[in-house]
Amino acid sequence: MRKEKYYIVLVSMHGLVHGSHMELGRDSDTGGQIKYVVELAQALARHPDVDTVDLVTRKIIDSRVSPDYAVGYEKISPGFNIVRLPCGPNRYLRKEVLWPYMSNFADSIIEYLRNNRRMPDFIHGHYADAGYVCSYVSGLLGVPMAFTGHSLGKVKEQRLLEQGMKAESIEKNFNIKRRIEAEEISIENASFVVTSTRQEVEEQYRVYANYARKRMLVIPPGVDVSKYKTVSQVKDNDKTLERNIFKFFSDPKKPMILALSRPDAKKNILGLVTAFGETKGLRDRANLLLVLGTREDIRLMEKSQRVIFNDLLLLIDYYDLWGCVGIPKNHEPDDVQKIYRLAARTNGIFINPAITEPFGLTLLEAASSGLPVIATKNGGAKEIVATCKNGMLIDPFDTSDIGKAMMASLSDKKRRGRWVKAGLVNVKKHYSWDGHVEKYLRHVQRAINANERKVRIETTNSRRLITADRILVCDIDNTLVGDKPSLDRLLKMLNEEERKVIFGVATGRSLKLTMSVLKEWNIPVPNLLITSVGSEIYYGRRLVKDSGYERNIAYRWNPEVIREKMKNLPGIKPQGPKGQGHYKISYFMDPAKAPPISDLYMMLRKNNAHAKLVFSHGMYLDVLPLRASKGLAIRYLAVKWGLSVESILVAGDSGNDEDMLSGNTLGVVVGNHSPELEKLRGEPNIYFARGENAEGIIEAIDYYNFFGEKPGPSMEDIKSG
Repeated sequence: MRKEKYYIVLVSMHGLVHGSHMELGRDSDTGGQIKYVVELAQALARHPDVDTVDLVTRKIIDSRVSPDYAVGYEKISPGFNIVRLPCGPNRYLRKEVLWPYMSNFADSIIEYLRNNRRMPDFIHGHYADAGYVCSYVSGLLGVPMAFTGHSLGKVKEQRLLEQGMKAESIEKNFNIKRRIEAEEISIENASFVVTSTRQEVEEQYRVYANYARKRMLVIPPGVDVSKYKTVSQVKDNDKTLERNIFKFFSDPKKPMILALSRPDAKKNILGLVTAFGETKGLRDRANLLLVLGTREDIRLMEKSQRVIFNDLLLLIDYYDLWGCVGIPKNHEPDDVQKIYRLAARTNGIFINPAITEPFGLTLLEAASSGLPVIATKNGGAKEIVATCKNGMLIDPFDTSDIGKAMMASLSDKKRRGRWVKAGLVNVKKHYSWDGHVEKYLRHVQRAINANERKVRIETTNSRRLITADRILVCDIDNTLVGDKPSLDRLLKMLNEEERKVIFGVATGRSLKLTMSVLKEWNIPVPNLLITSVGSEIYYGRRLVKDSGYERNIAYRWNPEVIREKMKNLPGIKPQGPKGQGHYKISYFMDPAKAPPISDLYMMLRKNNAHAKLVFSHGMYLDVLPLRASKGLAIRYLAVKWGLSVESILVAGDSGNDEDMLSGNTLGVVVGNHSPELEKLRGEPNIYFARGENAEGIIEAIDYYNFFGEKPGPSMEDIKSG
C-alpha cells in the first residue's frame, strides 16, 4: 500500500456537472457521461488510498441554467470536490463549439494547480475535449494521464454516413475532424485508456492510428444499487408522479415498455415508436413510456432536439398511438428510480434501442429495479446482457426485429421472471464501483511508477527570479528583428524595466543560429532562450540548458523511425545539419507535392512514431516530440517559476508561433505576419498589431499596459479590440 495517498484530477468539460440532483437528459450533452464521472469521483474518494479527487469542469454563468454551475469550488463529500474554471464565454455552450477555448481551459487548470500549491499524482480526461486538455496538462507537468472516450468520433461519423448524412454536414454540425484528432492525441498521450467493454477495444478504438492494445483496459463502470430498489423492497407513495404518467394511457394496467434517454438521434427513439406502431397487436398488449429528459417548450429547444420531438409527435399521430404512448414533460432526478419501479409494477420491460451504445448504464439501473431488458446489439449493451442474462438483443436498424422482441418479451411470463432474478443477482456481482476503483488504482500506481524516472516540474518559488513578475517572449525572424530603429527602442525599454520583466526569445532556429542572429543585430543575450521550435530551453549569458525540460519532452520520442518513414516522401526534403536538433527533425516541404499533414500524422502513428508536426512560412516542416513546442516551453517556464501565463506577453509572425499565441497568454501578431496566422484574428487575448517587427511589439506593450501595475487589458477591451 502507498505511504502517501493519491491526489487525482478528473476533467469533464461539457454538460451541466453537479454533485447531486443531476439534470440528466436536459440536453444531448448532459447524459450518462456526467453520471459516470461524478460516481467515479465519489467511489475514488471513498477509497482508503485516495486523499482528494477534484472533478474539474467548465464554469457557466447563464440565466438559463442554475446558478450552481457558476460556483467555482464545491465540496461534494469528504475528499471529493467539483472545481469550475472559466472556458471561453460565460454562457452555456454545446460541446461542438468549445474547441477554440481548449488551450484557455488547460491554462486555467495549470493556474488552479499552481495556486493550490499541489501537484496531482494522476489526471484523467473524459471525452475528446477533456482528453485533449489533459494531454496538454500531462505533457506540461510530466504527470501520467488516462483517457476515456465515452463515445468516439470515428464511430459517430461512420454511423451518420450510413444514415445518409453528407460528410460536409457532419463536419459543419459536429466538428468531427477536430474531435477525431483530439481523440488520437488523447490515446497517444495516455498511460492507459479506460473502456467499458471488449467491443469498444476490439471494434471502436482499433480504427484509430494510435491504437495500442496493451494500453486498453476494460473496466466496466459500476452502478450504485442502493439507489435502485425493487417493488418488493420499497413502497412508492408518490401518487403525483403516477398520475402524471398514467394520464397518457387509456388503460394504465397494461405492461409498460420503458425507454429512458436523451432526445438524441443516435438513441433511435423514432425507430422504437415506428416498431411499436407497426407491430400487430403490440399496442393492445402494452403501453410505451418515453422519458426523454425534461422540457418546457419544444419550440425553444435546440434544433436537433426540436427535430426529434416534432418527428416523434408526427409518428405518434401517423400510427394513431394516442392513449398508449406517454411522453412526460418533466420529472425530478430522484423520480427516475421510481419510474423504473412503476414499469416493473406493471410487469413491463426496459428497452434501449440505440443505434450504438458505448456501455448502457440505464440497463444496469433497470435490472437493479427488477426490470428485464431489451437492448441494441451494437456496443457495450451486448456484453451487459450476456453477463447478466436478463434479456435479449435487437438490431436497431430493423424495426421488425424491435417489434418482435417487444412482443416476445411480454409473451413468456416464466422467462420474464428468470430474467428479473438473473439481473438482480448479476448486476451486484459484476458491476460494482468498488471493484472498478480497485482495478483502476492498480493501473494508476503502475503509471506513476513508470513515470517516476521522469523529473517533474517544481511548483515552488525556489528558482523563481527575484524581482520579475512578467515575461516578454518574442520570435526572432520577422518579429523581433527586421527594423533596427524599432528594435533599439524596444531594447531600451526592456533595459529600463529589467527588474520586473524577463526577456526571452522563442525561435525555430538552433542555438548556434540563434546566437548568430542575436550577434548580427547587436541584441544582448536574453534571460531565456527557447530554440529549435520549442525543443530546447537555455538560461542567461552562460546558456545553461534546462535538462529537466529535455527529460520531459523525451516522452515517446523515436527519431530513427521518424527519419526512416519520412525518407523519400514526395515534396519533403531534409534541411541541412545546422537546422537539425536532438529533439527536432526539420524538412523543406512543398505543400503542392507533399502528402497532407493529416496523412503524415496517420503514417507516423501507425508506425509507433509519436510526434508533433509544425508547418510554417509555407515551406518549413518541423517534427517535434509530443511534449515540445514554443507554447509548451513557455508554460513549462511559467509553472517552474511560479508565474501566471496571463503575465506573459508573446509575439510572433508565423505558424510555428501559433500555440504560444493561443491560450491565456497575452499574444501579439505583428503587422508583417504570415497569412497562416489570419485564422487567429478575433481569438481572445490575441492582438493584431498594425506595426511591423519590433514596432508591433511596442504597440502591444502599450495596448496591454504590459509595464504597468498589472499587465493586460480588461475583458471589455479585448472583446472590443
